[in-house]
Amino acid sequence: MQYDLAVCVPSRNEDMLNRTIQDILENIEAKTQLIVVLDGWLVNPPLTYNDSRLTLIYNPVSKGQRGATNQAAKISDAKYIMKCDSHVTFDKGFDRKMLEAFKKLDDNVTMIPVMKNLHAYDWLCENGHRRYQGKSGVCTECGKETHQDMIWKVKESPARFTFTVDRSPHFQYWSELAKRPENIKGTLTNTGVYDTNLRETFSIQGSCFMLSKERYFALDICSEDFHSWGMQGYEVAMKTWLSGGRVIANLNTFFGHLFRTNNFGGFPYSNPQSLVEENRELSKKLFINNEWPLATRTYESLLEQFNPPGWEDYKVSKPTKSIIFYTDSLLDEKIAKPVRDRLQKISEVTHIPIVSASLKKLDFGKNIRFPSLRRSPQAMFKQILGALENSTADYIFFCEHDVLYSPTHFDFTPLDKNIFYFNNNVWKVDVLTGHAVKVDKCEQLSGICVYRETALNWVREKLKQLETGGFDGHYEPQQIVRGGWLSAEPNIDIRHNTNLTPSRWSKEQFKNQDNTIGWQEKEMPEIVKLFVL
Repeated sequence: MQYDLAVCVPSRNEDMLNRTIQDILENIEAKTQLIVVLDGWLVNPPLTYNDSRLTLIYNPVSKGQRGATNQAAKISDAKYIMKCDSHVTFDKGFDRKMLEAFKKLDDNVTMIPVMKNLHAYDWLCENGHRRYQGKSGVCTECGKETHQDMIWKVKESPARFTFTVDRSPHFQYWSELAKRPENIKGTLTNTGVYDTNLRETFSIQGSCFMLSKERYFALDICSEDFHSWGMQGYEVAMKTWLSGGRVIANLNTFFGHLFRTNNFGGFPYSNPQSLVEENRELSKKLFINNEWPLATRTYESLLEQFNPPGWEDYKVSKPTKSIIFYTDSLLDEKIAKPVRDRLQKISEVTHIPIVSASLKKLDFGKNIRFPSLRRSPQAMFKQILGALENSTADYIFFCEHDVLYSPTHFDFTPLDKNIFYFNNNVWKVDVLTGHAVKVDKCEQLSGICVYRETALNWVREKLKQLETGGFDGHYEPQQIVRGGWLSAEPNIDIRHNTNLTPSRWSKEQFKNQDNTIGWQEKEMPEIVKLFVL
């Protein structure tokens, strides 16, 4: 059978697993399979279900909670994945109700049911005295032996679906969010109507969540870079929000979660506090400090959207930027000066400092002069190295003397320190005729934005290559991870008779035709008018 949903249950040393499996199978109403991972343990007595919807996986050695969940998700061919703990109960038709909600939205969503408390059992003695779930032991009233009396009922209150974290970050309930008018209004569906039973939440509790299998793996939603236990709900929520998705609570259905009241049974997975703290630190690094490479928005923008308690005066430290400008000091000033003037204005407005490297003295930003050098690839990279070493910014824009830069070029902020990003919104314009061409992918040195330390390492390696006579003819990084962006307005690469690289005005001039994808041509006489040649 082709399943729509796979419920993945990682388990280890769980007293309630058998009852959880029974509950899930009884309450399924859609095309749903249940995949349970016995992660480094065996149930005693053994599970004896004869149900085609159930798949059991046994790991002789534990993979950890995240690893076991990933293992279950990988073997399913269902469109959606739900992870849940192995001590939960569900609403009748929970799977159908969750799938119906996804049809109203899109797959750029992680969804949770409402979370309630599960009253799983009591301890009962022969005299009828009851003690609410917790550790086994004699009756506290009469001293008689007790046995476990299964209750397995959901408490109607509290019913929670909005959560946050403090600055630690540490999980917190956040009932006030559910009372905000914008939250009560609900979520805009794909029919253009707001659904009051679909509500946004900043974070989640990690015992149950659902999303498409495609996004589960694309976002590495249960990353094994984290230790097995701790911070999973925050990780799932942040990866969803910061990648441009939404975290939605579905008020049409619920699950009951067995909380560890009176320290029942301990934690099924090892959770030494030192490793939990390491998970917190990794969460800070990736999400709060904006270092998660798949993010398309900042943590600060998420705080502005939700304004969670305790974060009101928090300011995410923004990375600093700088322009490094390099020139051979040979370009006609009728071209070079308008380029510098525009960069100077941009620097003044954006407060992005300029470090210039030139062969002759230049009154432009902080100037580093190389009077003994002559124009060559080696000289250019020595200039770039000098400018990088004299900058203190986190991120660097490479700027050249014959490119008219759009102010929007400098709005970009990289999210990954190891990637060279190229602005692909570039028109190459003949300064004499105004004829211009543009392609989809324009990865050139003059359009780079990169983390300064990453740039330094690359330039130093490039100079070693040049000094040993092994220059490969490429000015841009080759065997390095690249990324791209499009500024709101294009940069103008001025083509003249002294460019270091040749100009090509037809597709036939390119050896690699992949470099002509998206080819456009037009006339730009307004550019010619900027220069009096």
